[in-house]
This record gives sequence, C-alpha cells and structure tokens, in this order.
Amino acid sequence: MWQYPSLTRALAETLVNLAWFIESADDDHLNQDDAVKALEGVAAVVDRLSDSQRAEFQQLIEVMTAAETDTGRREFLEAFPDGFGLAE
Repeated sequence: MWQYPSLTRALAETLVNLAWFIESADDDHLNQDDAVKALEGVAAVVDRLSDSQRAEFQQLIEVMTAAETDTGRREFLEAFPDGFGLAE
C-alpha cells in the first residue's frame, strides 16, 4: 500500500482533491452556493498560511502537477496557485 511521505503532503492533496471535486461537480450534484462557500473556505485556509507554508504548498502543487496524467486535473493544478491565492 502506498503511503504519503508526510502529513503535509497528505493534507495538501486532500485540500486539492476537495477543491477539484467541488470545481468539477455539475449543478445537478452540488448546490452552487454551497460550492462557492466551500471554495472560499479553501481560499481562506491558503490565505492564512505563513510564507514558508505557502512555499511548501506551492512546491507540493508543482510535484502533484508533474505527476498528474489526467489533462483536466493537470490544468486545474496548474491554475490552483493563482485561483486560490497561493501565488502572489
């Protein structure tokens, strides 16, 4: 069984997976008002990261992007830093 190399990596992937699920869900499966609130919550978590935490998260996103084989998810990962306020 594959394990995450660190708790930070596991939590980063969980946060990204949550955002990807919400972002890719259609209106029939997820209320858009709830989706916006959830994505704002993700952005708020990112906003409260320290500079060193932001840098670490950015590096993890880059690693995840490089390993991603799904085109849609790869595009999402490439846009994640700007879309969620990670890149400044």
